[in-house]
Amino acid sequence: MDRIDRRPVTRAVITALNKTHDPRARADLLFLEEFQQGRAGTVGASLRAIQIRRANPGLAAAIDQELKSAL
Repeated sequence: MDRIDRRPVTRAVITALNKTHDPRARADLLFLEEFQQGRAGTVGASLRAIQIRRANPGLAAAIDQELKSAL
């Protein structure tokens, strides 16, 4: 699931990626976006997503909003 080479699909993640050069933070951002698209279903993935969402509630909400409006 941690495909750091994949391209983001939401403007919220693109903006956040432009603000960091830390590979772990970049991986977390891409993971969260992919998770919120419904592409992860393990307990471990859910726990990781919860932690990232708690640390970045505004970003998580922006991703949700963009993904819902794209449907």
